[in-house]
Amino acid sequence: MTAILPRQPRTVSDTGLDLRLLSTLVLKTLHVTGRAPLPLLSGKLRLSVGVLREVLTAMTADQQVEVAWSGDSDIDVQYQLTSVGERSALARLAECSYVGPAPVTLGAYQVMVERQSLRQPALRQAKAQGVAASPVRHLAPAELAAVLADDGLDPALRELLGAAMHAQRPLLLHGPTGSGKTTLARKLARLLPGAVAVPYAILIGGQIVPFHDPLRHPAPLPVGRQYEERRSCDARWTICQRPLVHVGAELDASMLTLHTDPASGMRRAPLQLQANNGILVLDDVGRGKVPLAELLAAWLGMLDGGPARFGGGGNGDTMPFDAMLVLVTNLAPASVFDPAFLRRIAYRVGLGPLAEAPYRALVRRAARLHGIDCDEAVIDHLLTRLHRASGTPLLACYPHELLGRVLDFAGFAGTEPRLTIAALEQAWSSMCTSGSAPASCHVAGIEP
Repeated sequence: MTAILPRQPRTVSDTGLDLRLLSTLVLKTLHVTGRAPLPLLSGKLRLSVGVLREVLTAMTADQQVEVAWSGDSDIDVQYQLTSVGERSALARLAECSYVGPAPVTLGAYQVMVERQSLRQPALRQAKAQGVAASPVRHLAPAELAAVLADDGLDPALRELLGAAMHAQRPLLLHGPTGSGKTTLARKLARLLPGAVAVPYAILIGGQIVPFHDPLRHPAPLPVGRQYEERRSCDARWTICQRPLVHVGAELDASMLTLHTDPASGMRRAPLQLQANNGILVLDDVGRGKVPLAELLAAWLGMLDGGPARFGGGGNGDTMPFDAMLVLVTNLAPASVFDPAFLRRIAYRVGLGPLAEAPYRALVRRAARLHGIDCDEAVIDHLLTRLHRASGTPLLACYPHELLGRVLDFAGFAGTEPRLTIAALEQAWSSMCTSGSAPASCHVAGIEP
């Protein structure tokens, strides 16, 4: 599936923005850069030269900018602030420190989200409204099996995950700490097909909200020349992989609404907005800062396909929530969610200890990844003398943690790492609070 970028705006009117906002961005950009040629301003603001000429003509008439130098061609021009413009720039920076690409309107962003939706109802609605929607490539069972091949999941669980991914409906992953829930949740993002267009910034309520985050909106994987020539497209958008927004116990109420950063004076986009067209993972549900009742109230409507409200105080803008919601908890679901909320979670997948065969495969894979030879006799010792004797379940977290500790001890000793019974015993003991391997073994620093 190919992301479709909007066409490049040729006039101020085409941008959907007013002249005053664009003038403010030019003022602040020239304050930061000093004297700047027209192509540099175009690159900084992601606006065409034609749009900038229209803005700069008006600013010149208002004595905010002036031509500092001009060459032989009409594009070979450098601009600088006048004293009036310098004072205006400082005043605008005091109000908001944002300097960067011009924003897109909230309406334009919403159209793009609908066009790029993976949800079948959203695609049908877009077609009925005459909105271009990207063709959806369905997730094949073989693709899911390949990505999850090393997780040791029962085929029935893989089918549950595949159905949830196909429908883009809410998914709950639950099970004990160390059962691989977080790793699985993040892997699901790799299964979302195609790339999407994401704006650098959005205009919401008359204020610029920085939006593109390279960590949450990573660059697309190289797949050859499949995108339009960027010079003909709106440079206020960039192409990225479908977003993965992952937040754990650090979640607080401000992350779910538009809020102002006191230091910069800039508005910050809520999580549900940044996750659109991708996956939103809420980890450690039931153990976070936000009271559970408050969290549930914020998400109940969205589970049914209702709009996400991201203004504060119960007011503000709304738009459809178009991300797959994945909830992760190591608590019993009935102890975390009330029955009404649980009914709205379409799919629930419980993860626990692995069977012996997939656990062995996971140990072998961890050894390969760490570059350590693996002897079956050592794995037998791990299963019978360590796990079974201590009553420690075969959880997915242990192989990588154990092999990592084998490397740590070898590195400290200055020796070649080898997975021997002695090295394994040392790594196992280091994980246990008593220095041996009791029935209750605490593994520090392992995420659920």
